[in-house]
Amino acid sequence: MIIFQLIQKSQYRGAEMFASQLSTHLEKIGHQVILISIFPGDSEMPFQGAKIQLDRPLSKRFYDINGWKEFASLIKEYKPNIIQANAADTLKFAVFSKTIFKWSVPIVFRNANKIGDFINSTPKRLLNKFFMDRVAHVISVSGLCKEDFIETFNFERKCVTNVEIGINLKEVGKLPIDLEHIYKRGPVIVNVASLVREKNHKGLLNIFKKIAVVHPNVQLIIVGKGVLQPEIALLAEDLNITSQVHFLGSRNDVLEIVKQASAFVLPSHIEGLPGVILEAQYCQVPVVAYNVGGISEVLENGNTGYLVEKNDEIAFSEAVINILNSDTTEKSADLTDNAYQQVVTKFDNHKITQRFLEVYKNILALDNGK
Repeated sequence: MIIFQLIQKSQYRGAEMFASQLSTHLEKIGHQVILISIFPGDSEMPFQGAKIQLDRPLSKRFYDINGWKEFASLIKEYKPNIIQANAADTLKFAVFSKTIFKWSVPIVFRNANKIGDFINSTPKRLLNKFFMDRVAHVISVSGLCKEDFIETFNFERKCVTNVEIGINLKEVGKLPIDLEHIYKRGPVIVNVASLVREKNHKGLLNIFKKIAVVHPNVQLIIVGKGVLQPEIALLAEDLNITSQVHFLGSRNDVLEIVKQASAFVLPSHIEGLPGVILEAQYCQVPVVAYNVGGISEVLENGNTGYLVEKNDEIAFSEAVINILNSDTTEKSADLTDNAYQQVVTKFDNHKITQRFLEVYKNILALDNGK
């Protein structure tokens, strides 16, 4: 089977990293994958197979005739059996190309979010429904996100399959040398997320300020980049916690950073099923997160982590303080062990890849290329 994995750009973000890992596993079991990024990116994706970077201008995503034509030419050249669009911009790009240049390869859309949270008007719903109605199948990252997708677009249930995100189970290396000085200053809390509104970094800083009152030496590491970094850094200054908040930007050694942390935190307002939570659980680090999207499907409060209702900053900070106060207790060890066992049993990328492959084969067997 020849598969196009279409990503937004080369960047160390969840959707792109998982697409790269999935592509690697698909190639290992004998399929040919071409990883295609639409917009300019500055990261080297962890995939050793064929990679094509189109470098299309983001400003032209709704009228990029040349880009859509170039993509149609790649389809003619490689003759893929399946095209998987990872994230909304990639779906728009593929559908526009297919509509105008009349190629027939089925498109699979990987729905990695609770998409209804983004559809806040009738025009948005109708526009997005135009794109969704032109895919052969949707692979949703969680059961909750699947039900939300079906309801939002009145989508055929038989054309949506729930396949969770997976992670690569590998040996985790040592703490990066450039970060040793941070970990020596006190307990470290880690957040990994793009610096955008839905990830709620302002709320994170408010939570961290409450934690720092009880644990004055605590440090916060934020891995990720985005347009809101200057605004978030200014808030850290206003809260007088600048010396304890460390912005690392994009990194490809997230597991090594998380492994040595005292806690992993994710107070996002919108999520699907974040792979970073699974990575933290694999590293046997306690996780605290808001109960949004599909997070409750991997984070059972008190059993595999701490699940806090959205916007309850006091409860969130208390959960982290509890972790820092009881870092070596039997309860904490049981919780992290439960989380670890869940990951290795259910979320190994070897198993997840087989489930993606089953969906692809079923689509081709039905000859359902819309």
